[in-house]
Amino acid sequence: MHADSLRQQSLYDTLRRTAARHPDKLAIRQHGENWTYREFNDLCLNLAGGLAAQGVEPGDRVAILSRNSNAFAALRYAIAARGAVLVPVNFMLNAEEAAYIINHSGAKLLFVGDTEADKALAAARECPSVEKCYSLALGSAPPAGFEALDALAAGPALTQRPSIDNTTPAQIIYTSGTESAPKGAVLSHAAVLWQYGSILADAEVAGDDVLLHALPLFHCAQLDCFLGPSIHVGASNIITADNHPDNLLKLLEGEGVTSFFAPPTVWISLLRHPGFDTADLSALRKGYYGASIMPVEILREIQRRLPELRLWNLYGQTEIAPTATILKPEDQLRKAGSAGRPVLHVETRVVNDAGEDVAPGEIGEVVHRSPQLLTEYFRNPEKTAEAFAGGWFHSGDLATVDEEGYLTIVDRKKDIIKTGGENVSGREVEEAIYQLDWVAEVAVIGLPHDRWVEAVTAVVVPKPDSSPDEAAVIAFCHERLAAFKVPKRVVFASDLPRNPSGKILKRELRLAHSALYQS
Repeated sequence: MHADSLRQQSLYDTLRRTAARHPDKLAIRQHGENWTYREFNDLCLNLAGGLAAQGVEPGDRVAILSRNSNAFAALRYAIAARGAVLVPVNFMLNAEEAAYIINHSGAKLLFVGDTEADKALAAARECPSVEKCYSLALGSAPPAGFEALDALAAGPALTQRPSIDNTTPAQIIYTSGTESAPKGAVLSHAAVLWQYGSILADAEVAGDDVLLHALPLFHCAQLDCFLGPSIHVGASNIITADNHPDNLLKLLEGEGVTSFFAPPTVWISLLRHPGFDTADLSALRKGYYGASIMPVEILREIQRRLPELRLWNLYGQTEIAPTATILKPEDQLRKAGSAGRPVLHVETRVVNDAGEDVAPGEIGEVVHRSPQLLTEYFRNPEKTAEAFAGGWFHSGDLATVDEEGYLTIVDRKKDIIKTGGENVSGREVEEAIYQLDWVAEVAVIGLPHDRWVEAVTAVVVPKPDSSPDEAAVIAFCHERLAAFKVPKRVVFASDLPRNPSGKILKRELRLAHSALYQS
């Protein structure tokens, strides 16, 4: 045995070691089906043996197109045990979009949840690298065109595991592709594990937690900020594919959930649910949010209605595996609206275009150095070189930093509204509008305008049984904001488009309302 293998730490090793420490503890529960850590580990090794029998070699890519399930979690660790590379695919993509990612990654096998079967088959027909499609349904016959996951797990367990080092890729996670075609961020086992260390230290994920995983596992936030670290320390995990507030409240109460992560939009949906105040959420002690900043008024409401809940804000992006900074519970009101300070294993600066640190309060781009960072963008050396220009990773986010080192994200570079020669942060306008007690949600965007180039525009979702009033919103903003920041128009909507992580899709709002100011 080579000496390096004695020091090996892969994503699978975190499960293996937990199963040795806590073999009979609940690892995974979904729909009343329970797996102990021993059972979970055994299944993962059987699946890894099945992957090997199907010709999956270390470094081969394996794609998953599925909603959340216990089988998704098991396959994630089986892929890692085999030394293959996970490629999670957003189940909200259409067949053509999914095919692009599967093709670009060169995935050898495709694993699919039943609700995505038709889309997956259509995508697979356009992907010559895919040799077989497997259903992720355990214990039931697969749909036509799919192999059974049970058959894959029926053979001998994997006994010979490949060597994993600091550069071995664990996963390729594709970014949302808001500016161009999606980019595949290659993350090594080491990068993800360094991120686990940051989460365990700064987000306080612990072995006695009971976590509810409701955000999609294809997204790195749920997968690597919560499921992975919780497996690492032996916590218990409740998995659901249904993030409707009816189901979430039932699980939060019925499962005695102590720890829950959701974007602000989901927290808002829970607060607005008629059953929120009667649900017994006394076990819930840790709350996390991310994807966007929690509006200050919503933050105050959560703390008023759940006074025992401690809150964390996690900020980052796929390329840093994904947590870069955290705002801790003691700072939620003191530094309301902030993304916090860098986590244990991240160094962060806010710089101008010359790469120099900006003064406190000035706007600059967020850049990082960290062992958590991606190795490269897969098959895209130009974007890789661009992202690492000057020896720092360029996030594309604009922020200010205060005298204590706390970041406040202003906007994405592309989301700054350029109106009449001035720059306006949509988030600042949103914070003002959220102070109106009849506003449930708001997104502020820039729309084409003959005079202003872009016109500040608010899209507002009113609370039920309220009386929305455009003039009232504009007058309210005039009292609190400089005139050039005040929305020229206010549009009312029943909801806002968002991606599976809960982030509002402003590009879709801009497209939907692009003709608003055209005469």
